[in-house]
Amino acid sequence: MKSPAVSGISLGLIQGHKFIKKNEGKTCAFCHGGRVYPEYTGEYGGSTDIHYQKGMMCVDCHKKEEMHGDGTRYLTKQDVKDRPKCTNCHKAIKSDTLRTRLAHDAHKGKVSCYGCHAAGQYRNCYTCHKGEAKEAKPGFILGKNPRNPKEVTTLRLIPTVRDTFVHAGIKQEHFDRLPNYWDTPAHTIKKRTDRTRSCDICHTERKDFLTRGTLLKDGSRANQGLIHVPKPITH
Repeated sequence: MKSPAVSGISLGLIQGHKFIKKNEGKTCAFCHGGRVYPEYTGEYGGSTDIHYQKGMMCVDCHKKEEMHGDGTRYLTKQDVKDRPKCTNCHKAIKSDTLRTRLAHDAHKGKVSCYGCHAAGQYRNCYTCHKGEAKEAKPGFILGKNPRNPKEVTTLRLIPTVRDTFVHAGIKQEHFDRLPNYWDTPAHTIKKRTDRTRSCDICHTERKDFLTRGTLLKDGSRANQGLIHVPKPITH
């Protein structure tokens, strides 16, 4: 009742029919172990997510209804009705600091929670979808959400190229309709980050924001629409 181990992970039933405590490293991480789970645990050497430090497991946010579906066929996972949201738990900003309350009010609906509270770099693919040996690098990218251009959020690079499927006889005639960067819920969350401590990081230094100079070379023309230039601070 137990299949051979592949890459150190046993497939199928963990211990036959024996009921044991969940092992996220052999369940959730089996599919999500390439990027999300190692980011969450800090295995990549980056910032460990505060929720992991507090002992929270994947299923504390990702409920069984999300895993098994609700009978509705959604186009993408972002369309799922009851998908996890930070505001499911953090319904109100509890702070005695006027600055914190003002900052949240000013950015509400304009910046995702990840935009400020993702503390560390996360993995971005560079050659995986180009027909070359896979290569992922840590990085932190901010720009407009391609699904909601009014919101600035963390983006992850998906570096497909124009001739990705040429060997299969498929021409990507509409390659430039979609960008190479997509919104990503970075699992490196902290209450305090460089961006929560100082307005200058974004509004003066404009650190980690997409620019024409940092866009993927030979990428989709739609990438340019994700560039966001933060407004300077006025007093």
